[in-house]
Amino acid sequence: MKKAIQFGAGNIGRGFIGLLLNKAGYDVVFADVFQNVVDEINKEKEYTIYVKDVDLEEIKVEGISAVNSTTDEILDEIAKASIITTAVGPLNLQKLAPALSKGIEKRYKEGSKEFLNIIACENAVYASSTLKDFVYNLLDDDVKAYADKFIGFPNSSVDRIVPPSENPKPLDVTVEKYFEWNVEKDGFKGEKPIIEGMNIADNLLAYIERKLFTLNTGHATTAYIGSYLGYNTIDEAIKNPTIEKLVRNTMRESGDGLIKKFDFDKDAHYAYIEKILKRFKNPYLNDDVKRVGREPIRKLSPQERFIKPLTTAIFFNLPVDNLITGISAALHYQNDEDQQAKDLQDSINLSGVLETVKHVTKLTDEKVLEKIEKAYNSIDELIK
Repeated sequence: MKKAIQFGAGNIGRGFIGLLLNKAGYDVVFADVFQNVVDEINKEKEYTIYVKDVDLEEIKVEGISAVNSTTDEILDEIAKASIITTAVGPLNLQKLAPALSKGIEKRYKEGSKEFLNIIACENAVYASSTLKDFVYNLLDDDVKAYADKFIGFPNSSVDRIVPPSENPKPLDVTVEKYFEWNVEKDGFKGEKPIIEGMNIADNLLAYIERKLFTLNTGHATTAYIGSYLGYNTIDEAIKNPTIEKLVRNTMRESGDGLIKKFDFDKDAHYAYIEKILKRFKNPYLNDDVKRVGREPIRKLSPQERFIKPLTTAIFFNLPVDNLITGISAALHYQNDEDQQAKDLQDSINLSGVLETVKHVTKLTDEKVLEKIEKAYNSIDELIK
C-alpha cells in the first residue's frame, strides 16, 4: 500500500484531503505539531465526517495513524511516502521546510528512485511553489539535483468549507457536501496519482483565480461586513438582503475581470457565483465570521482575495466600487483574539488609513487609494 502524509491534522486535513487520500487506498499518516492530536489519532485510528447539507451523510475514515511533525519520526515517513499534502495555513508553510528538506535528503542518501509529489493544499496562490522555495533554500546542490528529478511540487486549488464544530468525538469533523481539488498537471513527477475527487488540470491558474476571486472574495466580504454589523456566522450575515446584494455584486466585479482574463462564459460564471452564495446560506455549517475573517493583513496583501481581483478589474477598466466596499470593511475588522486584526487597527490608529493601505496592499494608484480611504470613512452609508 502506498503511503501518504497529510501535514496538518486539523479540520481541513481530516475532513477534506485526508479523506480523499484514505478513500483512494493510501496508508494515511497525519503529521501534526500537537501531541494530543497525534495521540488521539493513534489511539482511535478512525473518525467520522458529518456531511451537512440538504441531505445529511456520515463517512467513516479508518486505518489512519499519526506522527509528531517536530520529531525525527517524520523523516522515516517522508522517506517512504509517495505523496505528501499540507493543510497548515499559508503562514505556516515555512515551518514544514526543515522536516521536508531532511526527509528528501534521507531519500537521496538511501538512493531512493521513487517519485514523491508534495502538494500544498492551502488558501493561497501557488502555495506548492512557495513551499518548494522554502525547502530548496535548505538543500545542498547535489540534493537539489536529486529533487529536481524525483520530487514534484504541483500547485493546487482547494475548495471546501470545513468550519469548527462540536461533534460526538474529538476527531470527528463537519463539512459541506461541495468540494473541489484541482492540481497542476505539469507539476507532477512520475506517474500521476489516481485519486477520486482530485482534478488534474492543464490550466490551474484559471481554477486558482476562479476560486480566489469568487469563494474567497465573497466569503471574506461576507465575514467583514457581517462582523461590522454584528453577525456571528456567515449564514446569518448573508441572509441580510443588503449584505447578499453587496457580496453578489462584489463577486460579479471580481468575476468580470476573470471573464476578460480567461475568456470565461459570463452566464456560466454568474451561475457559479449563485452556487457560492447558496453555499454561504447553508445553516448546518454554523460558520463563524471570526474564522473566515482571520488574518486580515494577509487577506489584504497584493496576491490575495481583495487586491488581486481589484487590480485585475482595474487593468480591464472595469467597475470596482463593491470590491472597495469589501476592502473598507476588512480595514474596520476588529477581533482581539486575532493578532493581525489587532496589528491592523494599531497601524490605522498610529499611521492613518491611507498609509496603512499603502503598506499592506502595496497599491500605488492614488485615485484608488483615495477611494478606499473615502469608503472606509463612509462605511455606514455603504452597507446600510
